[in-house]
Amino acid sequence: MNRICELFGIQYPIVQGGMVWCSGWRLASAVSEAGGLGLLGAGSMHPEILREHIRKCRAATEKNFGVNVPLMYPEIDTLMRILVEEKVRIVFTSAGNPKTWTGYLKEHGVTVAHVVSSSRFARKCEEAGVDAVVAEGFEAGGHNGREETTTLCLIPAVRQATSLPLLAAGGIGSGQAIAATMALGAEGVQIGTRFALTQESSAHENFKRLCLSLQEGDTRLLLKKLSPTRLVKGDFTTAVEEAEARGASVEELRELLGKGRAKRGIFEGDLKEGELEIGQVASQFREEQPVKVVMEELVQGLRQSLGQLTSFQI
Repeated sequence: MNRICELFGIQYPIVQGGMVWCSGWRLASAVSEAGGLGLLGAGSMHPEILREHIRKCRAATEKNFGVNVPLMYPEIDTLMRILVEEKVRIVFTSAGNPKTWTGYLKEHGVTVAHVVSSSRFARKCEEAGVDAVVAEGFEAGGHNGREETTTLCLIPAVRQATSLPLLAAGGIGSGQAIAATMALGAEGVQIGTRFALTQESSAHENFKRLCLSLQEGDTRLLLKKLSPTRLVKGDFTTAVEEAEARGASVEELRELLGKGRAKRGIFEGDLKEGELEIGQVASQFREEQPVKVVMEELVQGLRQSLGQLTSFQI
């Protein structure tokens, strides 16, 4: 058993990303039931909605699951209190300083992982006392690090910078990709896009169908003045590109983005006006599958790849 499986009490070193508008209790419980670690995406939930999803997830599986918390969450104090009250045992934090809440969570018996985009932030995680690091590369969907470092470059750099258990994320959607990250020093993976497009994902069917039709190059990293975000090309991204090309200010971009645009696109299926966040790896998939089948394919592909690697002779 590797350190990731041991730390989270799971069968396979595969964590489902806690994605906004995709990661409700159905997805999280299905991933946990299949041997991975399911995460609820707190970033798109009001505190009491999160409480409801925690309870429904616990009723749906006896296996471990966790919650992903963006630290920029507007009601973070209330949310953290709910996590403790509901006895959540695993929390993944992102988009903020891990020092702020790691101590509080660990005082209440919570295992904490934090998402980083550079080796410098990985070292800060170790100083903050987190239990594991998720190194997420430029290929990932949604909010990205400003460094724009690809997963292939990021994983060995983070591995060199910290001795903490290390998960790779960004552009990983197959067992072969999992094996590649392990060759670079990762001990497990966090997968978002592949799970966002499963039957159990709470994303709208319009969004899933669009993402399952994407070709290479159909996503772009935009909104760099605000928070770099990988988006599907479309009417909204065209408007953003035009604004950025004419040198729009942060305030203008914020006004263009408005409120609720990600919900409109991902959860409500408005492909014209919505913010459609997905990773580059979406172009590799064409079928909306159940989580159980995805997990079986990932594990089978990983085993085959590891076997092939051991057969190579130099």
